[in-house]
Amino acid sequence: MEKVINSYETLFIVDVSNGEEAAKATVAKFTDIIAKNAEIVEVADWGKRRLAYLINDMPEGYYTVVTFKSAPEFPAELERLYNIDETVMRSLVIKLEYEAVAKAAPVVEDTAPAAEEATEAATVTE
Repeated sequence: MEKVINSYETLFIVDVSNGEEAAKATVAKFTDIIAKNAEIVEVADWGKRRLAYLINDMPEGYYTVVTFKSAPEFPAELERLYNIDETVMRSLVIKLEYEAVAKAAPVVEDTAPAAEEATEAATVTE
């Protein structure tokens, strides 16, 4: 029987009251857990941001989004681990409807040479 692998995305907000370094340690802990049990596609570290409303009387949190591929059993275990850790303020794990792929870096086209050629062409015809 073929092993089922699904694509998932998780967002978790870590408490920053103990400092940003402690928050980064918690993020590293959970990304290591995900890496050991799944294939990480992408990690987006959004950093320290202001919350829309107070959570546990805290106005700020450290946001991280991880896209990964795993067996269907792992997300439930990940949610359980989030609930156990007191430094995780909020978390969400969703199953993606599409195949997760890493985002490519944006391609920046150099338009300056094309503008120079257009200027040269205009001066030649005059």
